[in-house]
This record gives sequence, C-alpha cells and structure tokens, in this order.
Amino acid sequence: MTVSLEGLLAEASELAQAAGSLTLEWFRRSGLEIESKVDGSEVTEADRSAERFIRDEIKRRHPSHSVIGEEEGGLFEPDNMTWVIDPIDGTRGFVRGVPLYATLLAVADDSGPLVGVIHVPVLNSTVAAARGMGCWHDGRRCSVSTVSDLDGALVNTSSYDTFSDSALIALKTSKALMRTWGDAFGYYLVATGQAEAMIDPICSPWDLAPMPVILKEAGGKFTDFNGEAGFDLSADPDSINGIASNGIIHNKLLDIMSSP
Repeated sequence: MTVSLEGLLAEASELAQAAGSLTLEWFRRSGLEIESKVDGSEVTEADRSAERFIRDEIKRRHPSHSVIGEEEGGLFEPDNMTWVIDPIDGTRGFVRGVPLYATLLAVADDSGPLVGVIHVPVLNSTVAAARGMGCWHDGRRCSVSTVSDLDGALVNTSSYDTFSDSALIALKTSKALMRTWGDAFGYYLVATGQAEAMIDPICSPWDLAPMPVILKEAGGKFTDFNGEAGFDLSADPDSINGIASNGIIHNKLLDIMSSP
C-alpha cells in the first residue's frame, strides 16, 4: 500500500501521541520497577509497553516496513521504509518524576529521516515535521529563533558532564545561557524558537532520528560535531553526536565543540 507523505506524518504523530499517553499510566507511580540495561541505562515497563504498542501498530498498518527501537533493536534497511522508535527519551528523568521526557518517532528512507515527531506526554504537546512540509507545533507552523549572538543565547544539553573541559570553558566564556533542559525536550525548544541550541555529545540513533527533518523544516540546522548534516541510522548506541540550532549561531557552536 502506498502512503502519502502527509499520511505518514499524520500516522507518526498519532502513534507517538498514543504511545506517549500510555507512558502516563506509569508516570510518578509508586513502586515503579526500574531495571538496568547492560550499558547502565534505565528501563521500565513503560518503555517496553510503549515501544511494543508502536511496533504492533506498524506491523498491522505497514507489514513490509522495517523498525528500529531502543528496547527491541532492529536494523536500518536503506531500500525499505524504516521506522525509528524511542518510546521514552529521558527515562532517567521519567523514573524520577521529571515531566520533560518525550516519545520520539521517525520514518526514514534511503535519503535519511523523512518524518520526525517529538511528543511530550505530560504537556500533551507535539512537534512534528515531514520533508518539504514544514514543522508544526500542536497544529501550528513553528520556526526557530532569530537570535544571532551567543551572548544570551539559550543553549541546552542533556548533561554538561559529557563536554570536554575546553568546550565547556569556551561555551561559558561565550556568555551563552547554559541549561540542561535536555534530551528531546531541548530539540523541541529549538524547533519552536524557545531556545537557540541543543548539544548532545553522546547519543544513539533513536535519540536523534527525528531531529534532522524537524530542524530543517523549522528553518534551523542539525549536524554532527564535524558539521555533517546526516548520520548513520545503523550506528552503534552512544556512538554519535549532534548539534541543533537556529542555524545563525551554528558555526560558532561547531567551533566551540571542536575546541582543542
């Protein structure tokens, strides 16, 4: 069955919102069981249930499509439409009752991410984009900010512990506003013009899959630390990095993150 790009965007948004709604059943629940994965990251029944829901729906609707997910794995197939799932981006915050976690969903083709969705369940708010169709925040077109100076620009990350000492000092010297409204919520803020940048030195493919198309369609920019616009969806976990910005301050951030 052929699905239009508009249809894929609608489906991805619907599935991310439905899966995110499921996670609320566990959010701030007493007695939530938390397990540690091999890499030391945390996982809960909420993560697994949300991903399983999306997988079951994709299999039912698009049995020929491929799927990659944080909890159940999978392979990116360049010759096939591939869905990329992060059921709870920010599990470490989720288990501590922090309301800024997100459900992420992307659809990729042989040219990279085609559709991207960030859904923040506690806010019941969604940022979604599709190639050539713009970026949308809760049904309204959204765009990045026009701030042109790092002095006073809001720059987020998931943790400044992952920065090199030289990059951390250079960013501090720039007088940027350094905050840790990170994980996917940082990208959400950049795409909607509420922050100027989000920096992730250590990430996995499912953490970043929606971001290239979302930032581009919002008028911003997304690259790795080398300035490359794409990334490998088949890369190993915790092996990639990314910078999202309003585009205007992007090169300044690249210079900072490559500080010797």
